[in-house]
Amino acid sequence: METGGKQENKKHCRKCLLREMDREAYMDNLYDYIQRLDEDIKADQALYEERLSVCKACDYLEAGMCRACGCFVELRAVIKKNVCSYEKW
Repeated sequence: METGGKQENKKHCRKCLLREMDREAYMDNLYDYIQRLDEDIKADQALYEERLSVCKACDYLEAGMCRACGCFVELRAVIKKNVCSYEKW
């Protein structure tokens, strides 16, 4: 983020447990991590959205996590080589 011509340095919590982070910091950290992934390993946007729509319709999804396997679905879905543990995608 730029402010006044200088790039603002955000600190990322690298040694925190989820319970130690506030919800906003957690979400910022998650989406920043996804954004910084190497484009070569990321699924294209259409595939990512398709995967997320399957997860959204799944009974195992709760608060961004798969209750069946324990993954954070947005993190699993963004990596193109990943698959759903339950073969839904």
